[in-house]
This record gives sequence, C-alpha cells and structure tokens, in this order.
Amino acid sequence: MDTMTPAERSERMARVRNKDTKPEFRVRRLVTAMGYRYRLHYKKVPGHPDLAFPGRRKAIFVHGCFWHRHPDAACPLARLPKSRLEFWLPKLEGNRARDLRKEAELRERGWAVFVVWECQLRDEASLGQMLRLFLEPGGETT
Repeated sequence: MDTMTPAERSERMARVRNKDTKPEFRVRRLVTAMGYRYRLHYKKVPGHPDLAFPGRRKAIFVHGCFWHRHPDAACPLARLPKSRLEFWLPKLEGNRARDLRKEAELRERGWAVFVVWECQLRDEASLGQMLRLFLEPGGETT
C-alpha cells in the first residue's frame, strides 16, 4: 500500500531527474580531475551518453541502480518496489532493455562503452582506477 496520496506521489516523481544527477556530477568531477575533456549528453550517437569522448570513441553512462535495474544481486539499491509491481516491473525492465539496445548500437558503431552504477560511487578510488583504465588508449570496455 502506498503511504502517499496520488498528488504527493506525483510531486515526488516529478523531482526525479534524468540528467545532471548527483552521481553524474561525481563521475564528471573524477574524470575532470584526471585531465580528460568530454561532451555532455552527446546527441550525435545512440543513447546520448552522459559523458562522451568523440575523439576516443568512448562513452560513459551513469546509471541509477533502481531506475536501470542493476543486475548485481548484491546491490542494495536495485530493489523492486513492494507495491504496484504490475506497473513498476515492465517500466524498469523496459529501461534496462533500452539501455542494452543503445549500448549495442554504440558498440556496432565502434564505440567503447563503460557503465558506472550508482553503488560503485561508494568507492571512488576504485572507480577512478576503472575509469582511467577505460579512458586510456586501448582501454578495456565493460
């Protein structure tokens, strides 16, 4: 049972941002501190990556674990809501399917893709190392 009225729920959901989120800002700060330059929400490629490096043909997506269905079973942020599963499950699974489609399209165009999950920001030192490895020439993709 939802503890909020429909109006309260609507107001809360309207506050959810799809870009310029706190996790995205933290990743931007890490990448900038490493000396890399990037394009934000690059519209010339599928999926409009959160950070794009056109010269390197590399893209970084910053995904919220809840909204994008983090597949790691140990992630505490990827839980499903307890109510209205008939609404939430198709919506969240649809987000995940779209993400995978856009990542595949980018890879088909020769781009390397790296996904940063919200829960990875708990260990910024480790994430920084992964980002550096990804952004170096010949860096691995995930």
